[in-house]
Amino acid sequence: MAIPKISSTDILTELEFNFSKSSGPGGQHVNKVNTKVGLRFDIPNSTILSEEQKELLVEKLSNRLTKDGVLVLSSQEARSQLMNKEAVLEKLDKLLQSAFFIKKKRTPTKPTKASKERRLKNKKKQAEKKEGRRKL
Repeated sequence: MAIPKISSTDILTELEFNFSKSSGPGGQHVNKVNTKVGLRFDIPNSTILSEEQKELLVEKLSNRLTKDGVLVLSSQEARSQLMNKEAVLEKLDKLLQSAFFIKKKRTPTKPTKASKERRLKNKKKQAEKKEGRRKL
């Protein structure tokens, strides 16, 4: 399954943002302004994801979901609400990309005849070297 093409406008309609006071740098500014951004994405009730995609997200992001299957993220690194909103959207994008990424299956290979001969030759050489160290 390929990574689904989800447009930013489609997903924005399904996201729920909440804002609260943030800790960290900012002095008195922190006490007055709601700069912390929280994001909630209700995966089971999403209309832009197929059932297969929902199951995959619930399986891969299970440790980040609530009991109801809601993905909750937050950001409070910046002093600006807008920058925190961009940061939390970036986090969501990275999470979705990593969840939908499918590893390429490894095809096992056999050693070549030349590599087997090289290995045996090196083993023989090592054995002879150690043989020469023995006391008579």
